[in-house]
Amino acid sequence: MTLLDQTAPSVLKPAPTRTGSARSIEVYDFRRPTTLAREHSRVLELGFETFARQWGTQLTAKVRVLSQVTCDQVEMTTYDDFAASLPATTAMVLCPLEGVSAKAVIQFSSAAALGWVTHMLGGNTHASTVLPERKFTPIEQALVRRLMDDALEDLRYSLGSLLVTPISVGGFQYNSQFAQAAAKSDLMIVASFEIRVGELATPATLALPAEILLPQLGETNPTSTAQNSSELIDAQLASVPVDVALQFLPAQMRPTAVLDLAVGDLISLPHPAHRPLDMTVGGISVGRAAVGANGSRLAGIIVTTEERLA
Repeated sequence: MTLLDQTAPSVLKPAPTRTGSARSIEVYDFRRPTTLAREHSRVLELGFETFARQWGTQLTAKVRVLSQVTCDQVEMTTYDDFAASLPATTAMVLCPLEGVSAKAVIQFSSAAALGWVTHMLGGNTHASTVLPERKFTPIEQALVRRLMDDALEDLRYSLGSLLVTPISVGGFQYNSQFAQAAAKSDLMIVASFEIRVGELATPATLALPAEILLPQLGETNPTSTAQNSSELIDAQLASVPVDVALQFLPAQMRPTAVLDLAVGDLISLPHPAHRPLDMTVGGISVGRAAVGANGSRLAGIIVTTEERLA
């Protein structure tokens, strides 16, 4: 056996796998950089987390079963990639936006929504209950529409000034590949949720056109021109707090006299009784002030000021 034959098995041997430590790897396409800035992402996450709490409260009130909604992730992607990530058969609520051609999308399992409707009508579902993925009947669609109206109301409240475009519930679509909510290349802000109603949990997504949210987020790193730098510096310095002190004229003493000081000793100050105190800022004299009072507090009455050239 040659040396190559002896080493081949060790080279081709697969590396041992480590269970329980798998890491999630997110693929990034450098040809289409659609990553949210960290500052923008944090603001959106806070808004959607608030929306999740509000949505869960509304579901509990409407479905009359303890419900909880949690926000898992917020990202920006194209509508084509968003639609491709959805199941082929699912419930999609298309929400028109005033003055915008693209529509917002609320997506969730139609089977889970049928469970919500069952609770609203007085029925009961369990974890073992298997409901089909199908289109809603007119009555079911009316009940789901009422839930979506409440959800959009919570969304407007949670996003606040970020969502200034009026939004409403439109039509329903049950095939993710046929739902033309936006152009394939349109950027969407997609928030992923988990909706738990009773014992049943289902994933859900909310996609909003990026063009209606990004303008309210502002620039990531706003900059100012250097043309008025001196005015900006003067304005900033004028608002910086400084310590102002009223001082007597200092007395000179030998170190031995300082070391021999005891309680009750008197120190003679060279400051005349009729002379105002020195007003200093950062140890620099800027004027003089006489001792006065303002209510129950001592105060200094400015008598002279000194101007110093820079």
